[in-house]
Amino acid sequence: MAKVLVTGGSGFIAAHCILQLLAAGHDVRTTVRNLKREADVRAMLKEGGAAGDVPLQFFAADLEGDAGWAEAVAGCDYVLHVASPFPPGVPKHEDELIVPAREGALRVLRASRDAGVKRVVLTSSFAACGYGQKPQKAPFDETNWTNPDGDDVRAYVKSKTLAERAAWDFIAKEGGALELSTVLPVGVFGPVLGPDYSTSILLVQRLMDGAMPGAPRLSFGIVDVRDVADLHIRAMTDPAAKGERFLAVAGDFLTIKQIALILKARMGAAAKRVPTTELPNWLVRIAAMNDEAVKQILPELGKMKNASNAKAKRVLGWAPRSNEDAVVATAESMVKLGLLKG
Repeated sequence: MAKVLVTGGSGFIAAHCILQLLAAGHDVRTTVRNLKREADVRAMLKEGGAAGDVPLQFFAADLEGDAGWAEAVAGCDYVLHVASPFPPGVPKHEDELIVPAREGALRVLRASRDAGVKRVVLTSSFAACGYGQKPQKAPFDETNWTNPDGDDVRAYVKSKTLAERAAWDFIAKEGGALELSTVLPVGVFGPVLGPDYSTSILLVQRLMDGAMPGAPRLSFGIVDVRDVADLHIRAMTDPAAKGERFLAVAGDFLTIKQIALILKARMGAAAKRVPTTELPNWLVRIAAMNDEAVKQILPELGKMKNASNAKAKRVLGWAPRSNEDAVVATAESMVKLGLLKG
């Protein structure tokens, strides 16, 4: 069994990676910005089914500083670099996201190289391949790269693109024997383990709470967090994953209305507030005048994109759950944890 570091242990994807690594018998350690978060992480792991006192080491390390990284990676065989800034709000300046994402990735890669780590698996995003380009009917795949100067490229999208580009450049120029694989998830859904979860899950929460008057004409990809964690571990250990990117997407992209209809069909009385009316684009544009979060989605209104999971299936034998199961697992876990309005 291997010694594995998972960065950003309090995060949604990272917690599920830790759970699966522990279940497989690996020696796992994780970083948090503040060691006070240890109790929160252990509570999430317990919620995820981990037994009692989990054998997990904690190290304090921040993407924006060098302290702690050398200690965290010392003696590790592999690193899953999952930590990345993803605020629910809009940064005042794009560099608030870009700098920690890019410099943090380089810090982790540098420390991993110096410690003799075999391979780093970097959590990138569909954001790094599916934006800033002319509309296309063919699904996006791992050969596509986002153009950071495109009209529809927001700060988060740019941060993920530039961070992944910087990681590949580092490996090519100064990586030494260090290997790199990247995983590019679409919207990450699935079982919530606590109050820390991905921004995409806020959509299900707002639909279930009736906080949205209707469904904007948006479509996006869906993948279950358990399958994202599984793909990270496959990319970590499979020789064929060296130097490769892998899109993590369950199936065809869904519209918000389709997601709402799944919740209505599968969640019974708990979904009584879910709206199924599609909102016209003009109404969403008016709402955006007074709401920064709504303004962020305007470039994507009415666009239909898709992404292919063929490579992850072919090369790594990945077999994700369906879109429907991922959406329902999200809602069920939020009901269980009392994260929805009564």
